[in-house]
Amino acid sequence: MATLKDIEMAAAINFLTAFAFFVAFAFLRLQPINDRVYFPKWYLKGLRSSPSRSGAVVGRFVNLDFRAYLRFLKWMPAALQMPEPELIDHAGLDSAAYLRIYFVGFWTHLVMAYVFTFWTCYVLKKEYEIVASMRLHFLASEKRRPDQFTVLVRNVPPDPDESVNELVEHFFLVNHPEHYFTHQVVYNANKLSDLVKEKKKIQNRLDYYQLKYSRNQSKRPFSKTGFLGLCGDKVDAIDFYASKIEKLSEEIASEKEKIMNNPKHIMPAAFVSFKTRWGAAVCAQTQQSRNPTIWLTEWAPEPRDVFWDNLAIPYVSLTIRRLIIAVAFFFLTFFFMIPIAFVQTLANIEGIEKALPFLKPIIELKGIKSFIQGFLPGIALKIFLIFLPTILMIMSKFEGFISISFLERRSATRYYIFQFINVFLGSIITGTAFQQLNNFIHQSANDIPKTIGVSIPMKATFFITYIMVDGWAGVAGEILRLKPLVIYHIRNFFLVKTEKDREEAMDPGTLGFNTGEPQIQLYFLLGLVYAVVTPVLLPFIIVFFGLAYVVYRHQIINVYNQEYESAAAFWPDVHGRIIAALVVSQLLLMGLLSTKEAAQSTPLLIALPVLTIWFHIFCKGRYEPAFVKYPLQEAMMKDTLERAKEPNLNLKGFLENAYIHPVFVEEDDSESHAATEEEDKEPKLIPTKRQSRRNTPLASKHSGSLSSLLPEATEEH
Repeated sequence: MATLKDIEMAAAINFLTAFAFFVAFAFLRLQPINDRVYFPKWYLKGLRSSPSRSGAVVGRFVNLDFRAYLRFLKWMPAALQMPEPELIDHAGLDSAAYLRIYFVGFWTHLVMAYVFTFWTCYVLKKEYEIVASMRLHFLASEKRRPDQFTVLVRNVPPDPDESVNELVEHFFLVNHPEHYFTHQVVYNANKLSDLVKEKKKIQNRLDYYQLKYSRNQSKRPFSKTGFLGLCGDKVDAIDFYASKIEKLSEEIASEKEKIMNNPKHIMPAAFVSFKTRWGAAVCAQTQQSRNPTIWLTEWAPEPRDVFWDNLAIPYVSLTIRRLIIAVAFFFLTFFFMIPIAFVQTLANIEGIEKALPFLKPIIELKGIKSFIQGFLPGIALKIFLIFLPTILMIMSKFEGFISISFLERRSATRYYIFQFINVFLGSIITGTAFQQLNNFIHQSANDIPKTIGVSIPMKATFFITYIMVDGWAGVAGEILRLKPLVIYHIRNFFLVKTEKDREEAMDPGTLGFNTGEPQIQLYFLLGLVYAVVTPVLLPFIIVFFGLAYVVYRHQIINVYNQEYESAAAFWPDVHGRIIAALVVSQLLLMGLLSTKEAAQSTPLLIALPVLTIWFHIFCKGRYEPAFVKYPLQEAMMKDTLERAKEPNLNLKGFLENAYIHPVFVEEDDSESHAATEEEDKEPKLIPTKRQSRRNTPLASKHSGSLSSLLPEATEEH
């Protein structure tokens, strides 16, 4: 086990690393040449322009105002000064709620050693209440969005006489006659999307060679046809890429025609929009048919949150896909314990000397020994986890979820489970994956908390080094943005030719909920578990939460670009994981005490997990509905206010193209059809193709029929 000197050395290394990153950031952020790397969000909003290029040549690249360097920590108070309502307007509720996770961890851990469970529950209830209120207020006050009026309908039943387009329209004209407005069927356009992406890549290459030729028309640019233009036949670059674009354009036109004319490309799903938010809320939150497996409705994600590729997955295959991923995730989790166990041997000098005896003279050197035990295990574990988020996101996409926000939440859940089993339990219990699994299977359930509880105090030093490497140095590395900094200057030097190219090169990135939130939850778990067992770990966590809160507030204000807005839909997951960590900490504390002389006091702790679970059930019933449903009262209130403020609102024009697949969106809006402002108010009888029904009681754009009407409804008309 690492000694106090080992921890001191690890603290010194990570403190100096973090300090160096902060100093480098403070210097680099002031340089005009780096302005787009550290403040891209303001450029995207059009509120910031490139620093003046007048004056000395050196001044274009280096800040010559030496007084600015005396205020190198000015970014910290600046990141804290923006009021929360202004922050929500600036960066969205998702970002503001994400910051409150750090806020909760900071204040919770300050008093965790004194009022362990009750303080945590109090803070969780207060935050749940605040975020739920913020969500409802945000939904009531934000600008009009298409997803407020739209639901996604899946499992549209097949009909031999009518298309999906006609079925959807007639079903909602009959069952939602007063509120149905319009719809957009879902196409399988994945192949078309790939062709369009390929065309954009080729177009970028063509633009580059055309620009190169325009600067020097005495010589035509050439390229090779092989891999990355490094091998193959030498050809005229402009003619070669122009011919490829022409060929791709023909393929794109042909694929579009197939999609529009071939029923096989139409999925049994559609985005259905309503005249009011109230109508959409009723449809999204009710059962549409006697058969509960068809006409399934759910709230549509906002258009930029839609993951279009997964809309082409047949609904019936989703269960099979999720079963496959569940099995795959199980094996991924337990097989990963093998490298985790290897990492733990690095924290054990005796283990290294036993496996590699010839290194003993070197390892026993004072400085080397402290470095191995104090720094190497944490950084090695961090390296092993680098590729995990990408793997988990691929697994989530395979499952078929239709929104980017849900993909990230699903990936975050698995990331947390993975870290709980491998980083937490795997670091506490030594041995290979299947040895551990075998021990747990053959062990009494009552003995598992004892086994883990005994190991917890002995691993405190490892987790302290991990917090310093991943938390302190990691947060400092986040604000430095070393990777985006290098990539921006490489692209800016070699590839950027226009202002649009420069905007693409600065790449502000996003908040990264699928990786950041599970990592925060791991620190919650460590803090809750060690608050009573080894309180010396708490200051390291407090430093992390305080530092991370300031850093990420700065990044949200100045850097990150908001990819979507889910109105803090992730908060129930955050609450649930903290509750789970609290229960785990209580059970492990009981297990630890049962092995000590205080075993007789263990039964007195049984009430804690019971009360905690009861508290979770209470919060779930009281606050979670605000995150999964939209109250009809709120919807009606918003509709009423909107009608009063905008009596002539052209809702048709706002909704009709909102959920068209991006590859179908035309660049020239003038070609789009004008929205129809006047609607027929008298019911009309429309002939249908189906023999079971000859007319529809409401207006229709198609000569279609009613779909899957109940016998009672058919007789009434």
